[in-house]
Amino acid sequence: MDLDLRKVRYFVAVAELLHFGRAAERLHIAQPVLSRQIRALEKDLDAVLFERDSRGVALTAAGSQLLDDARLLLATADATRRRVRRAARGPRRLVVGFRAGVVVTHALRAFGAAHPDVDVQARRVEWDDQEQLILDGTVDLAYVRRPIEEEGLALLPLFDEARVAMLPAAHRLAGKEELALADLEGEAWLRYSDPGPDDLPIRTIEEKFERVAGGAGITLVPESVAEQYSRPDITYVPVTDAPPDQVFLAWERSRRTPLIAAFAEVAGVRG
Repeated sequence: MDLDLRKVRYFVAVAELLHFGRAAERLHIAQPVLSRQIRALEKDLDAVLFERDSRGVALTAAGSQLLDDARLLLATADATRRRVRRAARGPRRLVVGFRAGVVVTHALRAFGAAHPDVDVQARRVEWDDQEQLILDGTVDLAYVRRPIEEEGLALLPLFDEARVAMLPAAHRLAGKEELALADLEGEAWLRYSDPGPDDLPIRTIEEKFERVAGGAGITLVPESVAEQYSRPDITYVPVTDAPPDQVFLAWERSRRTPLIAAFAEVAGVRG
């Protein structure tokens, strides 16, 4: 029997909240209806998904496995729906995501020249949504930077680039020709990819500017970011032994369409 995606969505709500009542509220359905749908899903799969007792609700091993698979399954279904609706509205379109500092103009122009019937658009993505926007179909493929959650994605390595320290203009090391990581020991580092429980996550280069210029800390950024973004209260200094930044082209692994393949070929010329 094919999986009923509506039942899978109901399951995910219960699995995330581990509470049938709150899950029913989130889904805007009655709790008895939700319970019946979960029992029907368990019957469809011939597996018990939840342990229910007086202490509450817990996932079984089968439930944990389904939760691992369900998020990607639902994202893929949403992406398919979005692409079909987009295709119904007009000409073929390819949406290309890119991270700050990555210049995609040449690839977009080359692809557009070879495929004049395709509407090619660019959309900026950030470190915390680059994978999700690919998987949910918001973008068809994207230039991404590490760290990357690789599940469900195909990755084409493109290039590496050096990283530089982003410092306040009045910093003690501003004006140096180059630095080593040892020179930065004792500095307060901005944790934008792994914020602590009391930290506000830093998403964009503009937010990094504000934090660094305000003296909250320093960070490393790719060399291309330093070349494209400047402010009088910010300075950049090369860090010779910093690990390089890696740039990849990424798309949903199951979607090696002719358009994606053609764009990957154009983008891979630099790599």
